[in-house]
Formats: sequence, C-alpha cells, structure tokens
Amino acid sequence: MTENEQGENMGHYVETAVVSHETALRAIDLALEIGARRGVRVAATVVDPSLALVAFARADGTMAHSTETSRRKANTSASSRRPSGWMQGEFAVALPMATGHLVTNIRGGVPLAADGRHLGGLGIAGGTPDEDAEIAAAVLAELGLDA
Repeated sequence: MTENEQGENMGHYVETAVVSHETALRAIDLALEIGARRGVRVAATVVDPSLALVAFARADGTMAHSTETSRRKANTSASSRRPSGWMQGEFAVALPMATGHLVTNIRGGVPLAADGRHLGGLGIAGGTPDEDAEIAAAVLAELGLDA
C-alpha cells in the first residue's frame, strides 16, 4: 500500500471486497435454474475470498460427491482468481494435495468479480466438467459480473 492508500489506518488493516449474500443467493438460484434447463442436476457453492462459505444449494437428485466438488471448485477460483481447471503437470496433483484437497483442478469454478474487484468464487458440479464450466459462465453473464 502507498502512504496515500493507507490513509489513517497506518497500514494496520486492508479493506477487502466480498460477495454480498444477495448476489451469492442469486448465483445459486441461477445455477440451479440454468442446470435444470440443460438437464443437469447441479450443486452450486459460493465462497468469499477467504474461502468462507456464503451460499450453497443442490438440486434434488444431485450426486452426493457433487456437494464437496462444487465447494472445492469455488475455493479454487476464489483463491487463484482464475477458473478452475488451469493447473498443469505435477502442479495439478501437488496443489490439491498440499491444501488438504481444499482446491481442485476440475473445471466448473469461476472467480466472482465486479468492477475489477475480486469478490470470491462460484463452483458448479453435477454435470461433466465442460457442462459445469458452461453453467458457471452463464451464471456470471446473467449476473452481469466480470468474466
């Protein structure tokens, strides 16, 4: 931080943007709606930049493991500020293992950002990785968030 950005706080804290619960709940609703239109029963998770859970839901009949997979996809995108599925080579195995499997390299996670500010991550699971990624992108488009 520059001296000007620190202002009165003297560098004792950093202000962080986080996704609002209203936006998180809308993202979850949209994910389930878009998934249903495409014939995919999804689990959807929204986390903030510190990986704290903000919202979660799953469609009736979603596979049990999709709950945790959607969380890990959201964590990955919130932490890396990139869509999940970007890791290459040994790193794709090493990073999930090093984090106790808090993150994953499976596609379907997207970072949440508005006006250039990082807000968290959205994870979609239940379809193929490509279907999950497409649903996540459609949610961002519907919400008008940065892609």
